Amino acid sequence: MSSISLSSVLRRALFAVIGLALTLVLFFCAGLRFNPTPSLPKGIYCLVSEAPTKNNLVSFCLEGEFAELALERGYLEPGSCPSGLRPLLKRLAALPGDFVDPSAFPIRAVDSQGRPMPSALLPWMSGVVPSGMALVLADHPGSFDSRYFGFVPLESLQWVEPVFVFTPKGN
Repeated sequence: MSSISLSSVLRRALFAVIGLALTLVLFFCAGLRFNPTPSLPKGIYCLVSEAPTKNNLVSFCLEGEFAELALERGYLEPGSCPSGLRPLLKRLAALPGDFVDPSAFPIRAVDSQGRPMPSALLPWMSGVVPSGMALVLADHPGSFDSRYFGFVPLESLQWVEPVFVFTPKGN
């Protein structure tokens, strides 16, 4: 009798895991993204098929040495990007040809764990956004964004709109 009960429990658990996996795949394939970070309001966002414009929220994959740094330091979780990370959600702050004033974007010398932030990127922060590139920033001042990893290719950005966001109490 106990083997039947155990078998039944295992079967139900397997169906639950398969159901959850299918739900997550459908969620992603439907163009929905979940933001669990404080960079932007936590919640569900939907991909928009049109090209993003300034101040739109965008999703993109971080690549290269900064993707490795983000993974090593735990800034980003594993996900579906080619780098193995979760796509980032940020605000499109500047487009090609826009002037970037470095004093408008405070840069932290160390992260929340006291580790030095990349400083080799500071030279990008003055002048005009180059052709084909964009500046992406988060609403949260402690976010890992273009202040630290530089411009991102404009073609890599996907416009997203909030579907359901969680507003903390007191806001």
